Amino acid sequence: VQLQASGGGLVQAGDSLSLSCAVSGRAGPTTSTVWFRQVPGKDREFVAGISETGLSAYAQGIVWGRFTISRDKAKNTVDLRMDNLKPDDTGVYYCAICGEPHAHYPAECDFWGQGTQVTVSS
Repeated sequence: VQLQASGGGLVQAGDSLSLSCAVSGRAGPTTSTVWFRQVPGKDREFVAGISETGLSAYAQGIVWGRFTISRDKAKNTVDLRMDNLKPDDTGVYYCAICGEPHAHYPAECDFWGQGTQVTVSS
């Protein structure tokens, strides 16, 4: 399984941005695809995840109502729509396939994309 993250960029606070994670290969039925983000000096933190079926989506509280994760079965992508971006959303965003249906931690994940930089200016 290989993942390719794309869509990052430099935006202003309040703007929107969409990230896409293209998945090559097939993940197991009980896996989840998760977006994490990382800033220098800090651990990767959970942002949002979605089950392999696409029926269950979940997100961290601080992005709830602003970020939407979705799965496009036809394109085999998992997309993260980010609205009303804030400077604290700045970081490198990684997508990963994880062995749990509702994974929240990097240690639960087996396959990683290369990361895409999101920078939100104030």
